[in-house]
Amino acid sequence: MKKVFYGLFLALSATFLLNACKDADDDTKNIVELAQGDTNLSTLVRALERTDLVGVLNGTDQFTVFAPTNAAFSALFTALSTPGNAVTVENINAAVLKRTLLYHVVSGEVKSSAITTGYVKSAATFGTTTNPLSLYIEKGSGVKINGSVNVTTADVDASNGVIHVVDKVITLPTVVNQALNNPNFTSLVAALTRADLGVDYVTTLSGAGPFTVFAPTNAAFAALLTELNLASLNDIPVATLNAVLQYHVVSGANVVAAQLTEGQEVAALSGKKFTIKLVGGAKILDGQGRTSNIVITDVQADNGVVHAIDKVLLPN
Repeated sequence: MKKVFYGLFLALSATFLLNACKDADDDTKNIVELAQGDTNLSTLVRALERTDLVGVLNGTDQFTVFAPTNAAFSALFTALSTPGNAVTVENINAAVLKRTLLYHVVSGEVKSSAITTGYVKSAATFGTTTNPLSLYIEKGSGVKINGSVNVTTADVDASNGVIHVVDKVITLPTVVNQALNNPNFTSLVAALTRADLGVDYVTTLSGAGPFTVFAPTNAAFAALLTELNLASLNDIPVATLNAVLQYHVVSGANVVAAQLTEGQEVAALSGKKFTIKLVGGAKILDGQGRTSNIVITDVQADNGVVHAIDKVLLPN
């Protein structure tokens, strides 16, 4: 009987040691090595190799990578393809591919337990600047990125960070996308897309830009309707709403918070001006002498930047 127990003990010990060695071996694999070992991430690996990003994610710096599956890349390439011109990892514009991949990378290790709803800075930057493009993360029963990208497998540990597998490629955002991505801007989106305005704001603000958008929150629009004694956005006259929307956009400039100065007069797309106030916090004094607080700054897009404000601006 003692021999039986002894033999069982040796067998269990060997199994434990084998699993421990396996776990230790997995823990020493970096982000690239883990991706290389997962057949479902083979397209991502090819993309990293084509854009010379393997060396970056092979290093000792810590990263969080939102890793699109092969199916996610396939869906994107199908959407980008035209008859007779199929898009693949090998023929897509390398510079765009590299920036898109960097948009999936966040500096430092962020486990799912540490994720909170809000904006994070990606490793991709705006133009030739060092301004990081923003990702909007929503934490609920799961984790969602930019409104439509879901984390399907979280917390794949690597020696130099963590991988979260996602079901879509996170494409580079415009200022319009940044508004669409955040549920706090649904009223702004509804105003911009009202059918009777005669202006295609979505197409305009999806252009090259750059644009600086001061984006009123849903609460700001609700307060405006109360202030104007109106029931809905549809009750605002066309000319008034066009004037108001254009008063929130600065064309031809990507103005980040650090570039705002006390008393600075800003000319909006409408031609009307408003004034920046910084004493006691960043604010905007509009044409009717009303004050709006800038509550979120530097939501960076690929064609401009968005700052959230808590009151709709009104021109004189």
